[in-house]
Amino acid sequence: MLRLLTRRSLNSGLGYRALSVKAIDIGTRHTPSHRTFFEQDGKAISPFHDIPLYVDQQDPAVVNMVVEVPRWSNAKIEIATGEKYNPLKQDVKKGKLRFVHNCFPYNGYIWNYGALPQTWEDPTETNSDTQCKGDNDPIDVCEIGSEIGYSGQVKQVKLLGVLALVDEGETDWKVLAIDIKDPMAKQLNDVQDVEKHFPGLVKATRHWFRIYKVPDDKPENKFAFDGECKNKAYATSIVQETHDAWKRLIEGEKPMGKLALENASVESSPYKSAEPVQVSSIHKPMPKDDQVAKADPTWHYIP
Repeated sequence: MLRLLTRRSLNSGLGYRALSVKAIDIGTRHTPSHRTFFEQDGKAISPFHDIPLYVDQQDPAVVNMVVEVPRWSNAKIEIATGEKYNPLKQDVKKGKLRFVHNCFPYNGYIWNYGALPQTWEDPTETNSDTQCKGDNDPIDVCEIGSEIGYSGQVKQVKLLGVLALVDEGETDWKVLAIDIKDPMAKQLNDVQDVEKHFPGLVKATRHWFRIYKVPDDKPENKFAFDGECKNKAYATSIVQETHDAWKRLIEGEKPMGKLALENASVESSPYKSAEPVQVSSIHKPMPKDDQVAKADPTWHYIP
């Protein structure tokens, strides 16, 4: 059982109030049919639309994060934005499950990697700074704390900075954040603190994103701002911008395209379910011929 923390009011004196969210695995991991659904109070919820972005509405720098990929693992797990109630699944490309390669000296993902709920990088709008449109996904986040997370975990994290990756002509923001319960959380309040206390991590993050697709015969990724990691204030504004875009999407002001917008809790949304939905009514039967895939153990040395 996961515990989401929200604050009723900074002035209420009541502190944090816990919300219970359960992650439910269906099928075998690293197979095409495996899914991780989310449930609250016995009903299905969407990690894209129902988990609140802000832990405290009066502190926009503390947000909820859905962990998709644990640190040091390779499977490219992500929120299935096109499936009903948006479970987690492993990405598939050309009929094969996707794993990121080990690019020396990085063993898989080098942080807990995931997404911020209730955010959306709008593919119809051009960001004035990057001059690129969004990639049609929730905003990505790299959580740099010491705990190794797990797929389906919900963490409360503090925003620290953001990189502007430009992936195939689309803006793909990469937010840096730290779990608020991490022992270093009090000392990390902005990107310069990351540079001070975790020297080399921002540089390694930028390098990882630059080269991780090269083993698949793709060119190196590029960045806006010459690769500069923008500060906490800028990151907070980008998160708010993508949250506002999500609001327009979930309230029906934007075309849904291939996105699944069913949700259990957004009162202003025309896609809100009239009745509670059970996870058992959503997931598909597991094929008997599902094969478990494995990551390629090869190390790639990229100059």
